[in-house]
Amino acid sequence: MDLCNSNEIKTLLARHGFRFSKSMGQNFLIESWVPRDIAEASGASPQTGVLEIGPGIGPLTVQLAQRAGRVVCLELDEALLPILAETLSSYGNTEVLSGDILKADLAALVTEKLAGLTPIVCANLPYNITTPVLTALIESGLFASITVMIQREVARRCAAAPGTPDYGAFSVFCQYYTTPQVLFDVPPDCFLPAPKVTSSVIRFVPRHEPAQDLVDDTSFFRVVRSSFAQRRKTLLNSLYAVFGSRMSKDELKSLIESVGLPSDVRGERLEISDFAKIAQKLP
Repeated sequence: MDLCNSNEIKTLLARHGFRFSKSMGQNFLIESWVPRDIAEASGASPQTGVLEIGPGIGPLTVQLAQRAGRVVCLELDEALLPILAETLSSYGNTEVLSGDILKADLAALVTEKLAGLTPIVCANLPYNITTPVLTALIESGLFASITVMIQREVARRCAAAPGTPDYGAFSVFCQYYTTPQVLFDVPPDCFLPAPKVTSSVIRFVPRHEPAQDLVDDTSFFRVVRSSFAQRRKTLLNSLYAVFGSRMSKDELKSLIESVGLPSDVRGERLEISDFAKIAQKLP
């Protein structure tokens, strides 16, 4: 069965009485090069154990199963479970679990299902849960790499450089813990049904150490979030709105200048090292 042939997909879904769920953001691939290239980009090998989130009907799963030592899929839609049982029946190194990635115990899952293998993530993520899923995966610190297909705008945000329109608090978060790299785009006509936006495949490789270790993570990210809370405000005004009970505006102005930044700079211009220096000096 060709899991990327639109006619065969429709026949398969009809036989199981399946209907697409908009709330789950279901869009199935109909171009075979896409799951092949994603699986190849993931670095899956016999030494890796792959966690796939939202396998759909399994086109990416098949490509991963042909490369990896083991593939464990987490699928929220129970209507897809009998379909996956059919499409993955030839692959003994795959296992499909029913569950919600946002409620899953990732550490237990990796320990129980991927023991003895290098754990990685490879998935076509639903657009509506992209940010919380990436946050959970990155914060877990469990995976040697995370390769996912997501909305292009979000992928660009993850990898954005300081001073660009896409740069924000989530950019800093992703780049503090990982080195994100946008690999390639996937147009809407590669899906059934076709989404209204272009997708991108992006790979995150965790840093052996965080980008900065000058301060604790809580202080660092409080500064980051406050700096981007209102993008049109200067860094001084943004920090004063959050830390004004601790420091006067003049004191904050002096602090900003003491780390080599102009007092009228905006948060979107700061490097990760700049945020760290500010967080280190805050009382």
